[in-house]
Amino acid sequence: MSGAASGIGAATARMLRGQGHQVIGVDVTPGDGVEVLADLATPDGRARAVDGVRALTDVVHGAVPAAGIAGRTGIDSALLVSVNFFGAVALVTGLHAELTRGAQAGGAGVVLLASNSITGMPGWNAPVAQACLRDDEPLAREEAAKVDSVMVYPSSKAALAWWARREGVKPEWAGAGIRLNSVAPGATETPMVEAMRADPVLGAAVDAYPTAIGRTGRPEEVAAAIGFLLSAGAANIVGAVLFVDGGTDAMLHPIAPPGWEVPHIEP
Repeated sequence: MSGAASGIGAATARMLRGQGHQVIGVDVTPGDGVEVLADLATPDGRARAVDGVRALTDVVHGAVPAAGIAGRTGIDSALLVSVNFFGAVALVTGLHAELTRGAQAGGAGVVLLASNSITGMPGWNAPVAQACLRDDEPLAREEAAKVDSVMVYPSSKAALAWWARREGVKPEWAGAGIRLNSVAPGATETPMVEAMRADPVLGAAVDAYPTAIGRTGRPEEVAAAIGFLLSAGAANIVGAVLFVDGGTDAMLHPIAPPGWEVPHIEP
C-alpha cells in the first residue's frame, strides 16, 4: 500500500487492518502505519520500496499503489507523471513474484488509483498517456513538461486505467491468478483535495462538478470499493474501472463517456 500516510491510502490501510489483514505501508513521509520509507518519483526510490516490502514478506495478496500528486498550480508536470504512473506501475511489477505466491495461496489483486478526471476533464494531454503506455519515462516526462500539471494529472490516471486493462488480461497477470483493476474517484475529502481548494487558479473547480448525491466523497467510501476489488467476491472482475464519484461521470456522460480513445500504440 503506497501513499499509506494520508488520504485514500491511509483509509484503505485502516480498513484492511480492521479486517485482520497485515498491511505494509509505503510512503515518502513518516507516519502511523508506514513501514517502508521510499520516494516513488525515482528508480532508486521504487527499488527501495520493493526491497522494503520484500524484507517484510514474501507473499502479497493485494497491492494498492495509492501514492499520487495532484495537478495543482506550480506542480512539476514531469514529477507528477513519474510518481502517478511510473511509481505505481513499478511497485506492482516489482512485486509480481510475491503477488504470484499470494495468488497460489488463495488469491491476489491489484487496485490502481485512476480518477474520474479521465472522462470529466476534456482536452487532457494524450501524448503523455501514450508515452506512459510505451513504458518510456523520459518521453513521458518530456511531453508532460510541455503542459500544465492540471492537464497531465488525468493523462497519468488514464494511463493507469488503460495499463490495468491491457496488462490485466495477459497470462502473466490474470493467467497467474493476479487480478488488475482500478477505481476512479471523484473529489474526495483528502489533504490532496484540500490543497486543490487552496489553489488560487484551480481551487473553484473542485466543488464545481455535479454529483447525484450532492456532496464530495469520503476516503472510506473509496477504501470500501478498493477492498471489494481485492476480495474473493471480485474473483471474476479483471480490467474494470470502477467510478466512485457520486454519479458525476454518469451525469456528465449519461450514454457513453468520451476520453477513452487512444491512437494505436506500437508494442
